[in-house]
Amino acid sequence: MLKLSRIHHIAIICSDYERSKRFYTEVLGFTIVREVYREARRSYKLDLEVNGLYQIELFSFPGPPARPSQPEAVGLRHLAFEVNDLEEAVFHLNEYEVVTEPIRVDEFTGKRFTFFTDPDGLPLELYEK
Repeated sequence: MLKLSRIHHIAIICSDYERSKRFYTEVLGFTIVREVYREARRSYKLDLEVNGLYQIELFSFPGPPARPSQPEAVGLRHLAFEVNDLEEAVFHLNEYEVVTEPIRVDEFTGKRFTFFTDPDGLPLELYEK
């Protein structure tokens, strides 16, 4: 059996690099590990981390196709991030004019959560610890 130790990173392709960079760093609070412009691909690659644990690779490519549909498309459904205080996190997002869905309760765990989207409509979830 293959023994995986953890998720290493998640790759996201954005349509507007500067807008998405601001969203993931200023709104969501990810820390920049490194930023590289790859001339041959006309593409940025931005490595991001949160608390040194999880890493997102944010890519820009010229003319990427749009996501086929909202979260029910085949493939990655959404990314979920854990927060200590969901109401505080929702307030913070709303201060940046990020629209969040009403807070719901997971029927299996009893934990609260909500959804919102990044600048390209990628579904993101906040799940209370």
